[in-house]
Amino acid sequence: MDQSTVELIRSSLGPLLEGMVKGTIPLTAISFVLGLLLALVVALMRLSPIWPVSAIARFYVSVIRGTPLLVQLFIIFYGLPSLGATIDPWPSAVLAFTLNVGGYASEIIRAAIISVPRGQWEAAQTVGMNYPTTLRRIILPQAARVSVPPLSNTLISLVKDTSLASTILVTETFRKAQELAGPTFEFFTLYMVAAAYYWAVCLVLSFAQSRLETRLDRYVAS
Repeated sequence: MDQSTVELIRSSLGPLLEGMVKGTIPLTAISFVLGLLLALVVALMRLSPIWPVSAIARFYVSVIRGTPLLVQLFIIFYGLPSLGATIDPWPSAVLAFTLNVGGYASEIIRAAIISVPRGQWEAAQTVGMNYPTTLRRIILPQAARVSVPPLSNTLISLVKDTSLASTILVTETFRKAQELAGPTFEFFTLYMVAAAYYWAVCLVLSFAQSRLETRLDRYVAS
């Protein structure tokens, strides 16, 4: 590696870190939290005995899981303006990622809720708990432990998927790498540095996932 390449990498570390801290991480965190809230609602709708409610949820999940995230992003940012609804790049990215996480995570949460033994529901009803209280105090805490690994994988995937926001001019890590590579044509080097940043964040999240799983396993009877 020659001196000019070393200098290029050194000079790019700051801007790419800024893109990660100010772009990728907030975009990931906001979209994931909103996506989880949406996923919980959709999961409960899927479990509803009311057919129209369940059908709406199934249709939403089918659309989200059956279409590419990039297409969803383009529909929101480039397609909606033709219908008179113009959304800025950042909110467009948050909306697209939230809807995408909601579709995938809802099935994870639904499966986790179903995995809780039926006897837990019956026991809660025996002591006089209503449906919302049973969910909050009995079912969801147990379902949360089951859903940690797949939801963590969804979060890690989201970190990488935020790079697609560069296609609608959101300034995040990959967009910063594109801007830096433009004048120098050092695309390989700068894209590799950007990849290293994504990898580092995913490693941290993987470590946190492992620690959380270990901690939750302490409360499982052997």
